[in-house]
Amino acid sequence: MKGQKQQFVTIKGTKDGLTLHLDDTCSFKELINDLEDKLSLNQKQNDDVPIVPVHVKIGNRYLTRKQDEEIRTIIRNKKHLVVDGIDSDVISKQEALEMKRKTEIVSVARMVRSGQVLKVEGDLMLIGDVNPGGTVIADGNIFILGSLRGIAHAGYNGRNDSVIAASIMKPTQLRISDIMNRAPDYTQSDGNEMECAYIDENETIVVDRLQQLTHLRPNLTRLEGGI
Repeated sequence: MKGQKQQFVTIKGTKDGLTLHLDDTCSFKELINDLEDKLSLNQKQNDDVPIVPVHVKIGNRYLTRKQDEEIRTIIRNKKHLVVDGIDSDVISKQEALEMKRKTEIVSVARMVRSGQVLKVEGDLMLIGDVNPGGTVIADGNIFILGSLRGIAHAGYNGRNDSVIAASIMKPTQLRISDIMNRAPDYTQSDGNEMECAYIDENETIVVDRLQQLTHLRPNLTRLEGGI
């Protein structure tokens, strides 16, 4: 209808309070004006009304600190409303770099000798051996193109779905997340095929043929759309 004002703010009541969905395509000025109008219309005059948490969703809009504070101030200035949080689908460059560090595969070509500790964020791809007394630690998965005869700790920040794989699996200790196995219960292979360790449904570390990972951890394959 001609002359009808476009709506940039949608208010929904939930069991936890109010959720504000803010349009992410309009100008910030238009958004602020509509936010003021909507909150004023929904303002309750009864002083006995308890404090209502307000959760704000801004979609793909990036807010500067000043804009973030302006939205919070408008909500705070209304009776009985308190900001519970502002969610955005946009992440900062620093957050993106941090995410990349935690998900990338770190390749290292060296031997980890007794007394040495190699620790990385993300996944570790070690081209070399881990000697007895040596330790490798990764926030994600550990892949060793060589022999594992020392200690390997995958998922050290609590990632239970992490795995450990090695060409020769003869560790002194395996650890995934907070689960440890000093003497893995498995049959040693003849060294002709890689083996992997993972946490099973019984919260126990199991060592098996590497081929099992295709079914157990399908998310390990990060490249999609290929043949």
